[in-house]
Amino acid sequence: MNKNPAFVDQLYRDHQSWLHQWLRKKMGSSEHAADLVQDTFIKILQTRDELFGIKEPRAYLVTIARNLMIDQVRRKRIEQAYLDELGQMEYLLDAIPSPEDQLQIIQAIDQICQALASVSEKAQRAFVLHYFEGLTHKEIAEQIGVSTKMIQKYLATCLVQCYVLKQEKDLFV
Repeated sequence: MNKNPAFVDQLYRDHQSWLHQWLRKKMGSSEHAADLVQDTFIKILQTRDELFGIKEPRAYLVTIARNLMIDQVRRKRIEQAYLDELGQMEYLLDAIPSPEDQLQIIQAIDQICQALASVSEKAQRAFVLHYFEGLTHKEIAEQIGVSTKMIQKYLATCLVQCYVLKQEKDLFV
């Protein structure tokens, strides 16, 4: 198998319906499942890797779809933490943010989600608790159940990922 339009077209025709049903059962929503099916095939089209030697296309599709579901959950957690923080600080806001400000906020959240996608869930949680909720390293360590040194390591890892993403973005601007 290789990455050419005919292969991807055939992969879509052969497995789209099955993948939709599988995702619908997992997600409980036909609409969300349909969106994720499309995202899965877009991911296949965007991948730089050649699709040689795939013996189990359904397993390959499930892996991509599962990873996309995990990314979606992580992004929603970070977005919700941000929105919760905004809700708590609402009294500080003089006015509703302009559409431009709202777009910048959404873009910033998306960039943070991208940067944190490759770190552990504990590191993500430590990042949100420290930078969005203002907890100290000690407070975070108690909540997560690790040492303060580990919290420092988690936060450093997250900041490095943010820096790496920023450098990559600057290269393409």
